[in-house]
Amino acid sequence: MDTTFTVVFGIIAMLLPLVVGRLVWKRFDKYFGRNDEAYMDTLEYFLKKIGFTILIAFILLWIGISLVFNGSPNY
Repeated sequence: MDTTFTVVFGIIAMLLPLVVGRLVWKRFDKYFGRNDEAYMDTLEYFLKKIGFTILIAFILLWIGISLVFNGSPNY
């Protein structure tokens, strides 16, 4: 039963950063866009947006996977 929980929580830990990353990507304009279309069309803005999204998703993935495998038995 322990292996089943590890697999289920591992799948959840891998899918959660995708969902949160998508929410961050969609809402980034509202928080950091400054309501300026010219600024939001620049490469600098796009790089900030993609970097912030990847950072948040990676942190969540790291935390989730470390929690999943923290209590798993060593074979």
